This record gives sequence, C-alpha cells and structure tokens, in this order.
Amino acid sequence: MTEQTERSLAEQPPDTERPPDTERLPPAAPGEAGERGGGAGHTPGPATGQATADAPALPQVTTDAPVLPHATPPPLTAPRPLGEPRTWPRDFTHRLTAPLPGVRALARIAREGKLRPPPETLPEIQQLPFEPGPMPAADTTTLAVTWAGHASWIIRIGGLTVLTDPVWSRKILGTPARVTPVGVRWEDLPPVDAVVISHNHYDHLDAPTLKRLPRHTPLLLPAGLAPWARRRGFTRVTDLDWWEAVELPAPGGPVRVDFVPAHHWSKRTLTDTCRSLWGGWLLTAPDGRRIHFAGDTGYGHWFEEIGRRYPGIDLALLPIGAYDPRWMLRPVHTDPEEAVKACQDLGARALAPMHWSTFLLSGEPPLEPLHRVRAAWAATGRPRADLWDLPVGASRVLAAR
Repeated sequence: MTEQTERSLAEQPPDTERPPDTERLPPAAPGEAGERGGGAGHTPGPATGQATADAPALPQVTTDAPVLPHATPPPLTAPRPLGEPRTWPRDFTHRLTAPLPGVRALARIAREGKLRPPPETLPEIQQLPFEPGPMPAADTTTLAVTWAGHASWIIRIGGLTVLTDPVWSRKILGTPARVTPVGVRWEDLPPVDAVVISHNHYDHLDAPTLKRLPRHTPLLLPAGLAPWARRRGFTRVTDLDWWEAVELPAPGGPVRVDFVPAHHWSKRTLTDTCRSLWGGWLLTAPDGRRIHFAGDTGYGHWFEEIGRRYPGIDLALLPIGAYDPRWMLRPVHTDPEEAVKACQDLGARALAPMHWSTFLLSGEPPLEPLHRVRAAWAATGRPRADLWDLPVGASRVLAAR
C-alpha cells in the first residue's frame, strides 16, 4: 500500500514503471487474472463505481456475489504443476467486493490531507517496537516466523525458507521512507527457497528487493503476474487463481501452498487497474500445521470461507495498519478490531499482526494499531499468549500439534 501522488508520477523518469495514484482501492472477489500487475499506492485513481456523497455516478462495477456456505466444504484442488504456463482473462474487476473510489473521493482525501498521522503523534515513532535478533534454528520439523516489517515475513516450514511480500528497500515509490529498519539484514537470510506475493502494489511487490534473488528462485504469484516476473529474468514462476495450489518439494515432505481470496485490488501503472489478481496464501507444513498470510485486505466474507475450506489454521498473519480514514480505506484495509474478527472467522488459533510500524501510509497515530489490537484481543477472552504482537525483527516458533 503505497500512496501515489501526481507529484511522484511527474518526477518519475519516462522509462520507469509508473505507479497509479495510490493503492487505496477496494477489495476483490472470485475470478481469474489478467496479464499485467496492479499498482503501488493505496488511493485508487478514478474508476468505475457506485455514486456516493464522495464520488459521482459512474458505470457500475459488476462484483461476484458472496459465496453461500455449503453443508460440507469442497475438496481441496489437486496441486498444479510448478512453472505451468497459463492464459488469463485481461481483467479481474469482477473480483472486486467494493467499487473503486471516484473522482470526488480522491478530491476529498487530497483536500483533507488525512493520509498521514497528525504531526503531534510523530514522536511515537521512537517507541515503535524494533528488536532484531537471531532467527531460531530450524530443521525439517520447525515451523517458525520472523517479522522483517510491513508484510514481509521469513517463514521456516518443512525445511524450507519462504519469504512473503519481501520489501527490503528503505523507500517505496510514492511513500515516505521506512520508520523502522528491516528486521533482518539481507546478508543474514538463509538461502531463500520460494517467495509468495499477495498482489502487485509497490509496497508488496518490490522489484529492487526481488532483484537480489537468484533468478531460479521459485516465485508464487497471483494470476496474471507471471509475465511481469519472467520479463525480469525469473525462470521458475507460477501464477495461480483463488483456491488453486502447488506443492513445494521440501526436505521434510511436500509443503502445500494455496492461493486464497482477499478483499483488495491491484494496480501498478496508470493503465493496468485490476489486470492481475490479489489474494493471500495458505501454507501447510508436512505435518498439517497451517499458516495463513493475508497480504493486504479489508474485512469481509472471504475469511469465514477460507476457514471453512482449510480447518485448523494455527497462525494468521493479518494486517492491522493503514486504515484511517475509514470512509476511504475500510474496503481494502482491516483495522485492528477487524483483524481480530478475521482471525476468529478463520478459526485460527493465533494472530500475528503486520502491516504497521514500518511505512506510515495513512492517518492513524503510529502506535495506535498496537494499542487497539491488544484491547480487541483482550475483549475476546482468548489467551494473551496467542496474540503474537511481535516487534520488527522478532521471531516465534509454532509448537508441534
């Protein structure tokens, strides 16, 4: 979620990838993907949508209806081949679960200037939790997570090291610089066995970070993003639709990785809105333990459906920041209370908050997400130990079942 302003676009060299207005677009529903990726900013550019007090009447966005519960969940799909060439629809707008903001909404947010924390709250940056430490030792039975910041996690599973939405850059196009350093130095990473990407916004798909990887590193992407990666020389690229999966060979046995829905959108340039899909990832260890990585998402019906299809999720990595103002960001970014509710909908035992304390992308005070998620968790009566509110750089090992 990065906010693309007209000024940043104008300053961009003509031969570089031009981001969209910002990444604040509404979420997605079920469908297929287009070939080009979406954009980095959180505030969407003018697009089709419904008339509101903030947006003029524009052509209606066709969205898929929510999935109605079945008596029993459908069986999981058979894993698809790694590196399989795919052909996708050109557009995934029908997967949106909310219309994109219109011109009036963008004008209002520019007028109110509420996409940055109040100046009097900025001293809180010095209190943001940052405690880098050595990653835990890992073998084929270990399931551990280390938070590098924002939506970047180092997951040790089945003897593999998997990165989620890796962003090791200090600054992302169109956003302020990081307010906390990366939690793990790049040179301290173990060999990376695979990377999963949730969507193509610049604060989740960071080309400078991916350039650091060997080009044979397996990349697992949303439908429609494979051409973007192949143009950059990556040779082991797999893009998936919602509810599809692959298996990664691992020393401890195959690790299954499923692509699941999220309430978000995609855009990376001025002309590719929703041309690729967006979503989260469900990683299943050889012994059956499961981690859900939500990527970027608003709150909605998909969490309950994911929990129904994948029972027994042990840990949910869920976003809790970049939510203010709610009138603009509710469809695409969960607030802390919604993240706790999403964890319950998923049936997950533990929650690890993310997407805060790294880039200041919206108007809430820097420490507010942490205070609110702790209060929301306490209100559920669930064990405090199951809220993994890790500092940037910290790790946690998931106990065996």
